[in-house]
Amino acid sequence: MMFFFNSNKMFFLFTLFFSTLISISSNSWLGCWIGLEINLLSFIPIILNPNNLLNSEATLKYFLTQSIASINFLFSIILSLFLMKNFLINNFISILINSSLLMKMGSTPFHFWFPNIMEGLSWLSCFILMTWQKITPMILLSYYFNMKFLMFIMILNVLIGAFGGFNQTSLRKLMAFSSINNLGWMLSALMISENLWMIYFFLYSLLISIMCFLFFMLNIFFINQMFNFNMKFFIKFSIMINFLSLGGLPPFLGFFPKWLIINYLILNKLYIISFFFIFMSLIMLILYIRIIYSSFMFFSFKFKWFKIYIKNNFLIMINFFSFISLLGMIFSTLFFF
Repeated sequence: MMFFFNSNKMFFLFTLFFSTLISISSNSWLGCWIGLEINLLSFIPIILNPNNLLNSEATLKYFLTQSIASINFLFSIILSLFLMKNFLINNFISILINSSLLMKMGSTPFHFWFPNIMEGLSWLSCFILMTWQKITPMILLSYYFNMKFLMFIMILNVLIGAFGGFNQTSLRKLMAFSSINNLGWMLSALMISENLWMIYFFLYSLLISIMCFLFFMLNIFFINQMFNFNMKFFIKFSIMINFLSLGGLPPFLGFFPKWLIINYLILNKLYIISFFFIFMSLIMLILYIRIIYSSFMFFSFKFKWFKIYIKNNFLIMINFFSFISLLGMIFSTLFFF
């Protein structure tokens, strides 16, 4: 928790938030590019830890990747100013702009940097990278997207996100591939409606925040650490609820936005895409159940945790949000109908 008491990092965190506002409120591509650059220069000091060699390597990789994406984005918007009248060239420029934004958010086929960088970051930095850092590129993507190109990218995201998580023992890499998988869902929500994208992104951020905060408090980074005997049943139950909700299993809250997306895809006769989305979600559930199974391998069902952890306000908050995730689908279904 020392992150929140570090004045320098808090300053860069506020700059990170304001850079997103600069990009999404700009009325020109150049203003969007300036906001992205401020975002990059603000995020580097937040994630940098000179005492950790793996963290320094991840920070350098992140800077190089984002710089390449920024150069491509700037080149694309300059090219569009000169060749806007040509329709074929304009279609090519839209793919260039989309590709640079996809690279910035860690989408396939530019995703190779994302799990490697996640491996070298703390859980709080991972949370920012999986949530807030995707807002600006996705909103800019909604301004100027190529429909056929993004539909192909959506299918690739859910495929790579599901199969990339196999044979992974690191929880940070598993969460990275889970983020790639959910990115495919978010892109489809963005193509349908911005309101649907906001609902999906908010619920995804809520679930990711609970998981990252739990892993941060328990200081867990690998699956074999889930066999910890000292983890109480309450914590393991919270991990189970939130992982199942993240996988989109009904009646948990995470199923609600996926249900809306699948409903739209079926109504528009996009049966192949909906099949891929549902099938890959089942594979992601296998990966999540593997983690849940590891955590429930050993535990003692005692109620001492109530006396020990009731004083911790953060765990009470996690318990409250887990309860919302458990019953949220029931309320959202009643509201939807």
